[in-house]
Amino acid sequence: MDAHSRGRADEIDPADQWVLNPRTGNYELRLDRSAGQSAPVSRPRGVTPPGPRTPDRTRGGERRPGAADAPPVPGQRRRRVAEGHGGDGPPAGRRKRRPAKSRKKKALMWTGGVTAFVVVAGAVGAYALYEHFNGNIKTIDVPSASGGFKKGQAFNILLIGTDKRTGSGNAGYGDKNSPGHADTTILFHVSADRTNATAMSIPRDLKTDIPDCETRTAEGTKVIPGDQDVRFNTSLGQAGRDPGCTMKTVQELTGLTVDHFMMADFNAVKEMTTAVGGVKVCLKKPVKDKDSHLNLPAGESTVAGEQALAFVRTRHSFGNESDLDRIKVQQQFLSSMIRQMKSDETLTSPTKLYGLAEAATNALTVDTGIGSISKLSDLAKELTPIDPKNITFATLPVVDNPAEKIKATVVPHPEKAEQLFALMKSDTSLTEVKKKEQDAKNAKANAQAALLQGPRAETAKVRVDVYNGSGIQGAAQNTINWLQNEQGVSRSTNKSNAPEKAALTTLTYAPNQADQARKLADLMGLPATALKPGTADAGPMEPMTLILGADFKGAGVPITGPAKVPDIDKVEADKKVCAA
Repeated sequence: MDAHSRGRADEIDPADQWVLNPRTGNYELRLDRSAGQSAPVSRPRGVTPPGPRTPDRTRGGERRPGAADAPPVPGQRRRRVAEGHGGDGPPAGRRKRRPAKSRKKKALMWTGGVTAFVVVAGAVGAYALYEHFNGNIKTIDVPSASGGFKKGQAFNILLIGTDKRTGSGNAGYGDKNSPGHADTTILFHVSADRTNATAMSIPRDLKTDIPDCETRTAEGTKVIPGDQDVRFNTSLGQAGRDPGCTMKTVQELTGLTVDHFMMADFNAVKEMTTAVGGVKVCLKKPVKDKDSHLNLPAGESTVAGEQALAFVRTRHSFGNESDLDRIKVQQQFLSSMIRQMKSDETLTSPTKLYGLAEAATNALTVDTGIGSISKLSDLAKELTPIDPKNITFATLPVVDNPAEKIKATVVPHPEKAEQLFALMKSDTSLTEVKKKEQDAKNAKANAQAALLQGPRAETAKVRVDVYNGSGIQGAAQNTINWLQNEQGVSRSTNKSNAPEKAALTTLTYAPNQADQARKLADLMGLPATALKPGTADAGPMEPMTLILGADFKGAGVPITGPAKVPDIDKVEADKKVCAA
C-alpha cells in the first residue's frame, strides 16, 4: 500500500496519531504532534490502533522499560527511522506541510454523509480501522439491486430515512411499535459523465401503487403482495416489506432503474450532526414546537443531536404544516450539512472525521451490492468529479388528491411529474436545463436588443397608425397630437380602439421599415421588446402599426424603465438572508 493511500500526502503518517499513554496504558489519538499528549479520543473496544509508532519513549525522551519489546500488530508496518533520530518522530528540522486538498473531500457532499467514513478509511488505510468500520455496516440482500457501477452509465441510489424508533431518546418520534416507514426518501440520480446529479424527494403521503416484491430471509425467498392506491411510506416496514420493496415501488412510479439503496435511522441525524460540530439553520420566525420540542430563535442557529433531529422532523411550525413544507426544510438542512461537512474545519480534523465515520457506519444499512467499505469507496470515487453547483434538489411534482374531500394525501402532477422523470431518464441535468433556458432567454433578449441597432429615418418619413389598447380614454388621439405637434411625425393616424385590450405596447413593422421603427422607439421610449418585425416588405405608402398597451402612461412618457437601479433595499436570491 503506497503512502498516498495510507493518507500520507501531507507527510503525516496516520500511525503517528495513535500513541500509548503511559498514564493509562491505552492507545489514544494525538491530533497535533507538536502539542504533546492530547485529550484522548475513544477508539473501538478491542481494536488495536492502526500502525502505531514504536512506543518506547515518553514525551520528555525518557525510555520506558520494555516498551521497545512491544510485539508488532499484525497488518501494520513500522515507519523507517530517519538517520540520526529515534523511532518516535520525524527529524526535528522537518516542517509540517499544509495538507494538500484531496479530491476525496468531495465524496462527503452527495449522500448527506453516508460515505463520509470512506474518507477516513482511505486516509488512515489501517487494517484495524478498516475492519472496524466494515463491521459496522449492516446489509440487506435485495433481488433488485445491481452489482456496482459501470463507467459511462448513469446510476440511481435510493436514500431512505426510516422513522423506526431505534436508539436512545427516540421514543417521541415515529409511530410507536412500528417497524418503520419510508419517512424521508430521495432518489439520487448520478449522470453517466459524472458531471451532475439530481436528488428528487418523494413525499411520504404520495398515493401510489406498491407492486409485489420479493424479500430474502433465513427461511428463503418470500413474495409480499402489493397494494393499490396507498401511501408511499408503507412501501417499507409494513407487511414485512424491506428496502427492496421501496426500490421496486420507486422504479414502477418513475420508470427509472434503482440500482442501490442506503437507509439510515433517527440516530444518523443526531450522531452525524454532533460529529461535524452542528449544522447551521436559519428561521424567519422563532419556533417552539410542542410536538418535536424544537425550540429555536429567529435567525441563524447551529443545531446538533436532538435539536437537529427535531428540526428535520418538525412539520407543524413551517409553511402550511404539510409534509411538502417539511421536505423543503429537510432539503435546506441537507444543503447546509453538505456545506458543513465539506468545510476544512471538518475535513482536516481527525476527531470529526473519525466521529463522522463511526456515526455513519453505525447508522447505515445498504444492499449487499455496496455492502463493504471497498465498494462504498468505489461509490465515493464515482461521485468525486461532480461539482456541488451541479447538484439539484427537487421534489416530485404533486397535486392534492382529487378523490379526497379533506386533503391529506397527494398524487403525481399529471404533466410535471412525467416531465421530471423524462429529464432524469434522458440523463439531463436540471442545472443544465435551467442554464439552457436562461441562455435561450439571453439570446432572445440579445436578438431583440439588436433591433434597436442601426440607422434611423427622418422624423417626417415615419408613417404609423396608432391604436388604443391601453384602457386609457383618448390615449391614441393624445399620442397623435404629441407626435404631430411636438415631434414632427406628421404621417401618423389615430385608428381609435384596438380590437382588444393589450398588456404591453407593441410596434409592428416590415423589414424595410426598420429605420422608421427605431426612430419612433427613440421618440416614445419604447423598449426593444416592444418591436415586432415582420417578414415581408411593406409598400411605400404603408404605415407601421402601434398598439398602446396597459404599460402606456401618457404621450411623451417613456415606457422603458430607468437605466440604473435606484438605491433601494433589495434581496438577492443567491444570498442567505433571514426575514426580520
